[in-house]
Amino acid sequence: MKPNPIVWFEIYVQDLARAKRFYEAVFQCRLEPLASPEGDASGMQMLAFPMAMDAPGSGGMLVKMTDAPSGGLGTMVYFACEDCAVEQGRVEAAGGKVFKPKFSIGQYGHSAIVVDTEGNMIGLHSMA
Repeated sequence: MKPNPIVWFEIYVQDLARAKRFYEAVFQCRLEPLASPEGDASGMQMLAFPMAMDAPGSGGMLVKMTDAPSGGLGTMVYFACEDCAVEQGRVEAAGGKVFKPKFSIGQYGHSAIVVDTEGNMIGLHSMA
């Protein structure tokens, strides 16, 4: 396995517009629609996070798909931040909840754990 093996992530949502507002507000970015590889008949709707295919790290998207529930405690995605307290500070105003405020993870920096508007738990990570 290569170092930093994650190459893509998907966060499943029930209300795509609500989730879009949350992620754009917290991360101060613009999510862009992606066409489903199976076409419009698939019932899948997708919004991609900003990404650069030739840069390190992984790309990902929000996905609304029939029979794919959001929430729960499955795989957790951590988003890179300059100071995770900044993004954490935007969570509640965007309709989410802070599950665990910024905390030290020793030599690996700091993290915060939040819950989005769809019940998904996500992590925030920064070295500061």
